[in-house]
Amino acid sequence: MDTLPDFPWDRLAPAAARARSHPDGIVDLSVGTPVDPTPMLVQQALGAAADAPGYPLTAGTDRLRTAAAGWLRRRFGAEVAPSAVLPVIGTKELVAWLPTLLGARSVGFPALAYPTYDVGARLAGATSRSVDALTEIGPERLDLLWINSPANPTGRVLPPEHLGKTVDWSRERGTVLASDECYADLWYDGEPPVSVLSPEVCGGTHDGLLAVHSLSKRSNLAGYRAGFVAGDPSLVARLLELRKHAGLIVPGPVQAAMAVALDDDAHVLVQRDRYAARRTRLAAALAAAGFTVDECRAGLYLWVTRSEPCWDTVDRLADLGILVAPGEFYGAAGARHVRVALTATDERVAAAAVRLAA
Repeated sequence: MDTLPDFPWDRLAPAAARARSHPDGIVDLSVGTPVDPTPMLVQQALGAAADAPGYPLTAGTDRLRTAAAGWLRRRFGAEVAPSAVLPVIGTKELVAWLPTLLGARSVGFPALAYPTYDVGARLAGATSRSVDALTEIGPERLDLLWINSPANPTGRVLPPEHLGKTVDWSRERGTVLASDECYADLWYDGEPPVSVLSPEVCGGTHDGLLAVHSLSKRSNLAGYRAGFVAGDPSLVARLLELRKHAGLIVPGPVQAAMAVALDDDAHVLVQRDRYAARRTRLAAALAAAGFTVDECRAGLYLWVTRSEPCWDTVDRLADLGILVAPGEFYGAAGARHVRVALTATDERVAAAAVRLAA
């Protein structure tokens, strides 16, 4: 196993301490952790399933897998058998352990990316490399290729044509293509993001494809550790067998809550409207304060720059009591950007706007 990098958020501690010293308190826009209530219907489902003395199913209940398959059909037009759905203990767990579970020896991921793609490769003892375009890979074959749309940290949404070319490239080389789609329900401009499992992308077959979905962002279930992976039935069956041996099981009450959340689309629209309003207010305040706000069509973040080293921007904002994430956490290409999360209350977002204006 390669030496793991330092946990990046530990490096933010001095800036966090300075931001907390602001007379009106910190506005923490650094981590994308939800702050709005978990929908009441989900809380009620969790409570109703609280009497759970027996072991839950690693594969997930029929109720949960059917709900996930139904949501994939409604949202993406993807026809996925319930047996090709597998619940996971939050998608970060799956991202970190997928290379190990697949026995991958080489892993690719975007040049600006969630750090756990690289960490997962290191945990597996695999070689890893960032890839901005498929043409950069050359003749090398990858065992596993990660894509992320809508993307963390940039909010970039990959169009169906691009995704389709990536699917073709991966299949030609026998590469497993894993698509991290945890922000797919949070878009603000243009057409809704599609899935790698969408028929216009994959040609109606899911061979070699895995789509990873989280309920943390769309349903405020980060504390439940609730997600699932779906796609190629043979790959999902392989993951299921390994996860049975490892005891990687989503608790039964959480499975019940997930099923209810996936069956209900109304609460997702409410949450998206909350984030849209915060996004509009923060983007305007940052632009007025001299930041360039890159196009961020979807997701939970704004990707912004003052054309200076990212840590200088972090320090500048910490002096205002605003904490953001330095762009270099997500790769060298982010060295002059910062990531600004939308996950703060309306009151704290308003406080940030006032401080930026001053």
